[in-house]
Amino acid sequence: NNPFQFLITSIQSKLPSAGTTIFTVMSALAVKHNAINLGQGFPDFPMNEELVSLVTEAMMNGHNQYVHMCGLPLLRERLAEKVEGLYGQQINPDTDITITPGGTYAIYTALTTILQPGDEVILFEPAYDSYVPNIEINGAIAVPIPLVFPDYAIDWNVVRAKITPRTKAIILNSPHNPTGSVLSETDIEQLRLTVKDTNIIIISDEVYEHLIFDQKKHLSILRYPDLMERSFVCFSFGKVYHCTGWKLGYCIGPANLMKEFRKVHQFNCFTCNSPMQVALAAFLTKKEPYLELGSFLQQKRDYFAGLMKQTPFEPLPSYGSYFQLYSYKNISDLPEQAFAEWLTEKGGVATIPVSAFYKVPVENQVVRFCFAKKESTLESAVQKLLAIS
Repeated sequence: NNPFQFLITSIQSKLPSAGTTIFTVMSALAVKHNAINLGQGFPDFPMNEELVSLVTEAMMNGHNQYVHMCGLPLLRERLAEKVEGLYGQQINPDTDITITPGGTYAIYTALTTILQPGDEVILFEPAYDSYVPNIEINGAIAVPIPLVFPDYAIDWNVVRAKITPRTKAIILNSPHNPTGSVLSETDIEQLRLTVKDTNIIIISDEVYEHLIFDQKKHLSILRYPDLMERSFVCFSFGKVYHCTGWKLGYCIGPANLMKEFRKVHQFNCFTCNSPMQVALAAFLTKKEPYLELGSFLQQKRDYFAGLMKQTPFEPLPSYGSYFQLYSYKNISDLPEQAFAEWLTEKGGVATIPVSAFYKVPVENQVVRFCFAKKESTLESAVQKLLAIS
């Protein structure tokens, strides 16, 4: 008997229905079967060498201790300049921006800042998998609204019907993960009508802000002062600079909301990786890396789409993000999870079943592919898909 062993039987799970994320499950399955991983959203090509060098330089120059709790001041100043240049909005870098360990953390902290037990949060499904657990761990209630298949559009009449006196927030995500859909000007006008004369807060997940295609315009909430004054807007450096493993992002919001956000942040993360913030502050003076990102990823989307024409998979539109959905209705009648597992095991290509992005799984016979890969990776993946088609 181990005298130090004890049983914890009285702990009540805060996330009783949560298991291991689908990304971890499918990536592990890809490793097990030596499959090409087009499931999890990370690039397999190198990031900018100059940015890597700037991190090394920052470490060599002694930038290895804590920076300000809200983030390196110079980095926040550069972000404010970027926001004004892109969206015409003046942001106070001292009061309105907080650097966070990733975009997901920023979303979690924003929700934790505002939610009380019993509050309701409207979100749109399929939805990034952290939203519902973030809501429920705060004792609040997730109110999922399905996007209209196959265009994955928002039905604003349904949104207004779902609003109650307990509605605290609406989560938006554009460009959208997993579908690649984007908000339109009509969506923005409908959002304005929906939140007018309410106290509803907007959580806007914009981690793919620069990954937008086909001459579409990213309609950031930062463009609209009347919406911005009630919003937390969340971003990711990892998605912009191909360094998802850095886990660095930031949140922008009006000073009164950001003051409360920082109260939560300071006792959770406190501060983020210092040399990388120093490097990013220097690198942000270059606009081309983020302004050209959409064109770079669109070429990959189009290259992958051209290869996929050889297969029975049918594409659904993607106007942004790392991802495109494909229907497999011409291949199999299996449910999405079972098909994704079969495709990994027998076909040698890992995808993500879109049903996993719903609180209650919805079956449309579609899976998500990540095309943010080297051309050789995409070519090898499609060759494997052709072998089982």
